[in-house]
Amino acid sequence: MDKVKKIAVVLNGFVHDFMTGYWLSALIAVRLLHGFRLEAPPVAGTLAQIERFFFWNSVGAAILIFATGGMRSFTYVDNFYGAETERTRRKMLVIKHVVLFVVIGGGSYWGYCTAFS
Repeated sequence: MDKVKKIAVVLNGFVHDFMTGYWLSALIAVRLLHGFRLEAPPVAGTLAQIERFFFWNSVGAAILIFATGGMRSFTYVDNFYGAETERTRRKMLVIKHVVLFVVIGGGSYWGYCTAFS
């Protein structure tokens, strides 16, 4: 792998991991702002706008998570650990991504319902 390709792989992994943390942080912000909005009716409109801002940021983060995760799948080396281990590893990756898809989908749905209620 040439130097530029190695840098791209590392940068892609960084963006993927960073956006995952950002997605979760944005949903935490939605939750906190929603609570503040219910407790402070005089500023509820302003807090609702900020809450929706963080919700839409979480949607953008989820899109980047999926995009960079898809690119990550092309960086795995075949049979690095041996054929048996690679089969198990691929199976576990599929299971992990199904679970994470459900978590991101559920979290995003919750964020939408919370931000727009």
